[in-house]
Amino acid sequence: MPPTDITRPARGSPTPERSRFRETVRSLRHRNFQLFFSGQLISLIGTWMQNVAQSWLVYRLTGSSLLLGTVSFAGQIPVFPLAPLAGMVADRWNRRSIVIITQTSSMVLAFILAALTLTKRITVWEIVLLAALLGVVNAFDIPARQSFLVEMVGREDLMNAIALNSSIFNSARIIGPGIAGILVASIGEGWCFFANAVSYIAVIVGLFLMKIPPRQAERAIKSAFDHIAEGFRFVRRTAPIRSLLMILGLVSLVGMPYTVLMPVFAKNVLHGDATTLGVLGSAAGIGALAGALALASRTRVEGLGKWVWKACASFGAFLILFSFSHWYALSVLLLVPVGFSLMTQMGSTNTLVQSMVPDRLRGRTMAVYSMMFMGMSPVGAILAGAAADRIGAPTTVALGGVISIVAAIAFARHLPKIHAEANRLLGSAAMEAGETVGKVAAHAS
Repeated sequence: MPPTDITRPARGSPTPERSRFRETVRSLRHRNFQLFFSGQLISLIGTWMQNVAQSWLVYRLTGSSLLLGTVSFAGQIPVFPLAPLAGMVADRWNRRSIVIITQTSSMVLAFILAALTLTKRITVWEIVLLAALLGVVNAFDIPARQSFLVEMVGREDLMNAIALNSSIFNSARIIGPGIAGILVASIGEGWCFFANAVSYIAVIVGLFLMKIPPRQAERAIKSAFDHIAEGFRFVRRTAPIRSLLMILGLVSLVGMPYTVLMPVFAKNVLHGDATTLGVLGSAAGIGALAGALALASRTRVEGLGKWVWKACASFGAFLILFSFSHWYALSVLLLVPVGFSLMTQMGSTNTLVQSMVPDRLRGRTMAVYSMMFMGMSPVGAILAGAAADRIGAPTTVALGGVISIVAAIAFARHLPKIHAEANRLLGSAAMEAGETVGKVAAHAS
């Protein structure tokens, strides 16, 4: 018998590549997450198509960087004041039902936008109003949908589910802008809005087909104000979560608004059209998808704190380089690491926060997360739009990159001080998960 080669897998056993792939997509073994994954992929392609088409429509109608920022501001600012209320709702009520309501509402708004655009009755202020209404819907959707992930896959696969959820978002970010660029250039923005409206049907059907075990929601023994305040107190007193959300909020304020100015770069800096805008969006999406898959391949949360500050610094550096580029090919290439770095920071932050928070506070904590992630972006968008009108889009984007690098350095210096508390929180969350599994098993028997 010939000797066994221990460097080669035995016949019939999975290869390392196959095992790594299975580990990367392990959340898909859950039927509920399979339904969510497929529905979201279709729906989010439509969402990105609408985002690109809407930006191009606003810039085509007005030629104003300030109004681009205004529309983005209107679409995201409702998240900031409404997220605390939405977090309370997510902890007190059925999260799947909340998501069904928010997705249906988004579909109706998309149909209205499509109808107004296709009949050529659309004005920029109607776009602002519809964007604001969608922002109200998103304020309730984000905490409920993020908190709902743990009910689909459990704590064991939560980190992977968060990363795969991000990969859906960024896969759509690659496909959607490219399709939107082609459709806008050929048949106009209205059909992009219509396609987005239809795409919501997939995720709504998937939500209805799920079989979710009953969850003991937070009992309404406190007033709504006290319930909301409890979530804020937890975030304020918990140094690791507070620090993660602070750097997230700062980058959302000064760095993420580069996306709002993409039509300016596409048309004025690179002298392109709607197709150029779509390609730029897809390039950032490719990088972000790679970042999401890198996170999905991880099985442990240890070391993610370093990923946060390194990704933040890398995001700032490549954003500065992008702002100076006047070559189309170079700009496309630079947006790949920009997307990778931003996704890595956002995904790592989401994973760490959800891994440290107790389940009874999950909705309210994710509401604060959404305030920092989505709520700060509109303020940044309106500031970036105003600044771009005065000092130019390239200088505005470069300044955001510089501030992101400074924030990364500050977080890196603070990280050793919060390491011990972060480990304690992770241990407490793991114990809570074990107790919950035990209660469910006892109830089942």
